Amino acid sequence: MGVASYASRSCVLSEMAEKSYGQGKTEESELSVKDALTSLSVAVQAGYSVESAVKTCVRDLERLYGKGTDIVEEFRYIESQQHISVPLEELFLDLGERSQIEDIENFASVFYTAKRTGGDMNRVIQKVSRMLGDKIDVKKEIEATLAAKKSEQMIMSLMPVGIILYLQMTSPGFLSVLYGNPFGIAAMSICLVIYAAAYWLGRRIVDIEV
Repeated sequence: MGVASYASRSCVLSEMAEKSYGQGKTEESELSVKDALTSLSVAVQAGYSVESAVKTCVRDLERLYGKGTDIVEEFRYIESQQHISVPLEELFLDLGERSQIEDIENFASVFYTAKRTGGDMNRVIQKVSRMLGDKIDVKKEIEATLAAKKSEQMIMSLMPVGIILYLQMTSPGFLSVLYGNPFGIAAMSICLVIYAAAYWLGRRIVDIEV
């Protein structure tokens, strides 16, 4: 029964990792983890132990994301394992290892150390939650800047084509001198190569993975 349960959780976490990285949903995963940590922190501040705060966290996550979501199922699993006396720090470590999501792994490692050394758990949770929030905000700013630069690069790439089409429509014979002799053909060929190289280089510059 325990092996089957563990295998089931591993499958859920594998799907969670694939959704986060394979389908570009890292931001959603980070946001759900941040919300979970914020809920834990609020419950601990209200006087709950960290172990008891997990139950409150499950209810909060259900209201935010619905009962069938991965993050809710994982924290519900953690809650159930606490009933059979599995240490919370080991459950978070297990969650981090199986999820292969960097933020969860980092939190689990810090939480494990703080729990075993008697650290201030509320402070640890608050700090990690704040760091995650800052990371998400910075990532959004970078993505917004990159989106603007990609638009600029696309417009600049289309401008030469637009100028040539405009000249062809308004002055049909204006560029004919470039197509009827070897020098013109060579010049246009060189321009085409430079244009293609500039387009490729521009795409490489703005194609940054955040």
